Amino acid sequence: MIWLQTTGTERDCPDNAMRKKLKQYFFITLGWVFVALAAIGAVLPLLPTTPFLILALACFAENSPRFHRMLLNHKWFGPPLQQWEKTHTMRPAVKKKVYLLIIATFGISIAVLSGRIWLQLMLVALCMLLLWFISRIKESETLLK
Repeated sequence: MIWLQTTGTERDCPDNAMRKKLKQYFFITLGWVFVALAAIGAVLPLLPTTPFLILALACFAENSPRFHRMLLNHKWFGPPLQQWEKTHTMRPAVKKKVYLLIIATFGISIAVLSGRIWLQLMLVALCMLLLWFISRIKESETLLK
């Protein structure tokens, strides 16, 4: 309270600087968690890579310009991420793969949960919601350079 009385502003308060740093570290850590999940997804066929990279890109955007540039300049993942960042579009071939992965993973999960109708219905609803969300993403035939 003394700090606020002497400076007259909340922005210069050490607590706000600490919160800002903690937020920055939180989003950088979360970004790296998404990068790790994307790396696992590159190896496992049922775990998608691109959505996790897009989430990591969003986490790094304001909190770590260096890591943000690193993802955008990556040899393999950079071009689709640049396209997403500039136009929020997806190539039709990528979109088809996403549809197939969603249907396959949810189909397997629903089959594993046979006899548990409420869980199966919940998964069907979640799958439909996810497919609807993906269908709303605009398509672009060309990959930006």
